[in-house]
Amino acid sequence: MVPILDWNEFTSAPDAFTAKLGPICRDHGFFVIKNHPLSSSLINDMFAQGDIFFALPDAEKKPLSIGLNPHNRGWAAQGTESLDETSGQMDQKQAFNIGYDLAADDPRIIAAEPFRGVNVWPDLPGFRDTALAYFDAALAMGIQLHQAFAADLNLPPDYFDRHFDAPMATLRLLSYPKGNAEQDATIAAGAHTDYGSITLLMTDGAPGLQVRPRGQDWMDVPQVDGAMIVNIGDCLMRWSNRVYVSTPHRVLAPPRPRRSIAFFLDPNPDSVIKALPGTGDPHYPPITAADYLRARLDATYIAKEPS
Repeated sequence: MVPILDWNEFTSAPDAFTAKLGPICRDHGFFVIKNHPLSSSLINDMFAQGDIFFALPDAEKKPLSIGLNPHNRGWAAQGTESLDETSGQMDQKQAFNIGYDLAADDPRIIAAEPFRGVNVWPDLPGFRDTALAYFDAALAMGIQLHQAFAADLNLPPDYFDRHFDAPMATLRLLSYPKGNAEQDATIAAGAHTDYGSITLLMTDGAPGLQVRPRGQDWMDVPQVDGAMIVNIGDCLMRWSNRVYVSTPHRVLAPPRPRRSIAFFLDPNPDSVIKALPGTGDPHYPPITAADYLRARLDATYIAKEPS
C-alpha cells in the first residue's frame, strides 16, 4: 500500500510526522498527504482553467509551444514527449508548463541564466492569476516538506530553504484522453522517475496512476478525496546519497478523460547537488541543479514541432 500521512500532524506534532515520513522516503518514495494546506477552491479553479485551455483548437495553442521556448515553458502537444525514453513510444497527453515567474527586465532574464525565462500565457481571463496563486501555495508546501526532510536527515530545519528561494519549479497542467481496449496499457505516460527534488500531484480522481516500489510489482496509487500525492524525485535521491528513493511510476490509459496538476520542485539553478552531510561516501559527483535538469529534459522531448 502507498502510505497516507496527515498534514494536521505536521503542524500539531512535527516530530511524530517526521518519524513517519523518514521510513517512507527510504522505502517507498511515494506517499499521500491528506488535509494539506492548498484550498479546494484554488484546486478547483486551476482544474477549470486547464479545461478551458486544453479545449482550445491546437492552432490557438501552437504559438505557446514548449518547443519554441528554451526555458521549459508552454504547451506540450499530445505525442511530443516520451517519459520512458527506452520504450520507443510517445506519451498520450497534453501539458502546459508554468515556471518561476520573472519580469522581462529581471537581471536574471537579461543575463540569460539557465532556466530563467518569461512565462508564456494563453489569453484567458483568470488563467495567469490562478496559476501563480497555485504555484505559490504549492511552493510553500514543498519548502515545508523539505524542512521535515532536513529534520529526518539530522540537518538544521532550514538547511534546504536557501536552495528553494528562486527555484526551477514547474507547475504542469496535464490532460489525458480516454484510452481504449487496444491501446498499450502504459502509453498515457510511460514508466519513469521524476527529475527534481519532489513532486506534488493533484488528480481529478480518474484512475491510471501506478507506482512500482522496489522489489514489488506495479500497484495503483490510492485515490483519497482532496489529498495530495507526493513523490521523491531523482535530484533528492542523488542529494541524499541514495538514502531516499525515487520510485518508478506510470499512467495507464484511463477509462475516461483524466486531468492532473503536477508541481515539480527543482532547486535553484546554481544549487550544487552533492551528498548531504552525514550520508557517507558520495555515490555521485557534484552537479548544479540546472545541469542535471537540462540533461534529463533533453532525453524527454523529441526534436519536432506539433503539426
